[in-house]
Amino acid sequence: MQLYRDDGIVLRTHKLGEADRIITILGRGHGRIRAVAKGVRRTKSRFGARLEPFTHVDLMLHAGRSLDVITQAEVIRPYGVPLAGDYPRYTAGVAMLETAERFTPVEKEPALRQLLLLIGGLRALGDGEHPPGLVLDAFLLRSLAVAGYAPALQECARCGAPGNGAPGSDGGGRPLPAFAVAAGGMVCASCRPPGAASPAAPTVALMLALLRGDWDSADRSERRHRVECSGLVAAYLQWHLEHSIRSLRHVERV
Repeated sequence: MQLYRDDGIVLRTHKLGEADRIITILGRGHGRIRAVAKGVRRTKSRFGARLEPFTHVDLMLHAGRSLDVITQAEVIRPYGVPLAGDYPRYTAGVAMLETAERFTPVEKEPALRQLLLLIGGLRALGDGEHPPGLVLDAFLLRSLAVAGYAPALQECARCGAPGNGAPGSDGGGRPLPAFAVAAGGMVCASCRPPGAASPAAPTVALMLALLRGDWDSADRSERRHRVECSGLVAAYLQWHLEHSIRSLRHVERV
């Protein structure tokens, strides 16, 4: 049988039969992989504990007809360890794993940029230097950008009216009044559709900071703008995925 090697992040696991598990991994070279880990639910398993979600693993696999089979697993870094006892960080991490899986719908299609985003996000959660909600929203926005869905924040998403350099404002210095999920981001008054949100200018500035990785600005943001930002990001994400991210409902938005 064809053997191959890859490393990646374990996204989730579920039971198979009496002793096996199906492991879903986002791999560096092969994208999303679903593979069987035989016997890992037995107490004498050689590598059961190495194949838990959040773990960066180095794997040896052989290709099967329907599912590949994991024959060797070595831990590179267990990103879940610092998250296990911290509910806000843990739930943010679970939402990242689910989102990464949703953004890689085709098995074995390379998705290196998505993997690197996930590794960076999990590392940032573990380090604890920034609020978990901000780390999660930064990850979600950048995942959208990698997929080609970055929201327009400095120009009208519909007519392309240029901004003057300030988030949420038009070329004449007037604020772009609305965020329209279906349109693709901020829109001018002329293009504003019914039901569009009206975010505060600091909220739009926060979204732009997270997208750019400007953590000095993001960390100085106020709670109310973080909450508003999270709502917009979640709505925009779920629109483009055409599927809800179930784990987002458990994330503490503070």
